[in-house]
Amino acid sequence: LMDEIGRGTSTFDGLALAWAIARHLLSHNRSHTLFATHYFELTQLPQEFAQAANVHLSAVEHGDGIVFLHAVQEGPASQSYGLQVAQLAGVPQPVIRAARKRLAWLEQHSADTGATPQLDLFALPSDPSDDDAAEAAAPAAPSALAEA
Repeated sequence: LMDEIGRGTSTFDGLALAWAIARHLLSHNRSHTLFATHYFELTQLPQEFAQAANVHLSAVEHGDGIVFLHAVQEGPASQSYGLQVAQLAGVPQPVIRAARKRLAWLEQHSADTGATPQLDLFALPSDPSDDDAAEAAAPAAPSALAEA
């Protein structure tokens, strides 16, 4: 079980570290691994590794809250429930309201200004010194990438 690898670092550092570890597990260790992460970019790994799969835990929104169904579903999660989870954790309502306003502003500001979204790690050209691709072609045990 690999849980939240790269958390607590900068976005790019954490994403790069989580991606490299997941890729190493898939191409070298070939072990059954549950890799829980919030880095949505990692959901692209099954395109490169046939033995990888994306799964998520289902949840249903109920009013301003969320109900976790504790059922594993195929595919990546379709949305984030960060504010609902913060509310469940007891974050004060004024903070939740302020976070909702800020989230709406950030989403609108990004759309209005045409701001460049965070660079997609997988859009970068391949590193020629990365010889994992040849080893990754060999059959391996299934692994699951779970988005938390």
